[in-house]
Amino acid sequence: MATEETNNTQGPPPPSQQSSLPDYPQMILEAIEALNEKAGSNKSAISKHIESTHPDLPAAHSTLLSHHLNKMKQSGQIVMSKNNYLKPDPNAPPKRGRGRPPKPKVPLPPGTVVSPPRPRGRPPKPKDPFAPSKPKTSGGTGRPRGRPPKKAKTGVSAAPPPIFYFGGLELMWGMCCNAFRKGVDFSDSL
Repeated sequence: MATEETNNTQGPPPPSQQSSLPDYPQMILEAIEALNEKAGSNKSAISKHIESTHPDLPAAHSTLLSHHLNKMKQSGQIVMSKNNYLKPDPNAPPKRGRGRPPKPKVPLPPGTVVSPPRPRGRPPKPKDPFAPSKPKTSGGTGRPRGRPPKKAKTGVSAAPPPIFYFGGLELMWGMCCNAFRKGVDFSDSL
């Protein structure tokens, strides 16, 4: 029974407090009309006007105001230009979305059957019903397509590079090649 009493105190505020405030879109539109600025009213001016006319605002007033301004802007109830909010011009054409507009669809007369849309890709070659069927043959060689799989390494390690003897000097093949490239003369070592 004690938990029921604590749950009742944590609920939403009494309806009398909520009903005294009009909803935010209505307050925003009233503020824009009352300020009556030619270029529109910015967010801080709208907020100050609402605070002055309705002193009993919730603590999250700025967050609620931002949320409702964005929501009204998305729905087209207000228009934003140069960081100012104003009412949309009733004579202005409707705002078009991004991208290319869809083509207008011509209504079909009743009784016509709509064929299914053409499939994507290249159409298949026409088949001759009288032609004999060919047995499927693979390409020119008996090898499978693609890169062959790697062969597993055997347990034998790779042989060491060959060693060459020049007048008592043992040279490995790589060292020998580098020496020849650099122009080392081995004639004096013989």
